[in-house]
Amino acid sequence: MNKIVSFLILVFLASCAGKAQDSSEDNKNYKITKTASQWKKELTPAQYSVLREAGTERPFSSPLDKNKKVGTFVCAACKTPLYASKDKFDSGTGWPSFDRSIKENVLLDTDYKIGYARTELKCNTCGSHLGHSFDDGPKNTTGKRHCINGVALKFIAKK
Repeated sequence: MNKIVSFLILVFLASCAGKAQDSSEDNKNYKITKTASQWKKELTPAQYSVLREAGTERPFSSPLDKNKKVGTFVCAACKTPLYASKDKFDSGTGWPSFDRSIKENVLLDTDYKIGYARTELKCNTCGSHLGHSFDDGPKNTTGKRHCINGVALKFIAKK
């Protein structure tokens, strides 16, 4: 019995000592990299807070939440196309929501900033924080909800 308890304690301690909480940003080389001062010169204070410091904008504060125009939502920092308007839906949460991203342009990472694991969404080109993914999206599509800070996006209307 003591061997089993000792083994379980060792397994638990080993899992706590791992690198699971390290952000992939530390290990990923993004195509676009800039210093904090360079980003601060290019972004508004609100954009910098969200995109570079993983902040969250107030719900219902972004005009992009109700945007129903046809086009593409791009990263506000580097202009990488992230979401197509056809994949946007009204989640009622107060943030622009999408059921999927443009293939390979959004990186899924894990963040523990609020004490438990969440799927963080980042621009795969510059590493900017976009928002989080949840499993409460439309069941008739992917079932995912990419909850995105509007300030992290710019909208390019289809011509």
